[in-house]
Amino acid sequence: MRDNGIHLTGLSSSIAKVKFATAKQLVELAKTHPETLYPAFDSIVPILDDHNNILKWCATDAIGYLACTDDRHLIDTLLPRLFRMLRDGKLITANHAVAALGRIANARPELRHAITGELLKVERYTFETSECRNIVIGKTLEAFSEYAHEDRENPKIVSFAERQLRNTRPATRKKAERLLKKLVVEAS
Repeated sequence: MRDNGIHLTGLSSSIAKVKFATAKQLVELAKTHPETLYPAFDSIVPILDDHNNILKWCATDAIGYLACTDDRHLIDTLLPRLFRMLRDGKLITANHAVAALGRIANARPELRHAITGELLKVERYTFETSECRNIVIGKTLEAFSEYAHEDRENPKIVSFAERQLRNTRPATRKKAERLLKKLVVEAS
């Protein structure tokens, strides 16, 4: 199948170079021209369950980028799957889900409440190490930055960020500081 300049059949190629080049094109097209890829939405969804993590991560990224063109509200039914990716305890999978959810919350204000509620739970999830958890928390702070300007009244986001000022990971602490500054500046 050829969708908008990308051969999606390349995703099932037995040649790794073709498969991963196609996945990279998929994400790039979703990022730069989501309106041209949106008609292929139904072809991307099954990739979320692919046994190959790289393909799953690329599909997750693409779904997040497609949120801005989701006039048929197809992403709504995918939220439970993306939420499960947060809880699966795998650092990279969770990070891709967090980034996609941040983009979705930015593009779809009516989904923000549910997404924020799930993202706030990441600090309680179990990962391979506490450092992995801290990295996911940092990614969550970045996701909140995607839409916090629209949701700055949410005291739960502020409280989450304030707790991360004591995070043992310096990069996560800095992300918390940036988010809090952004919320203060935009509130004034």
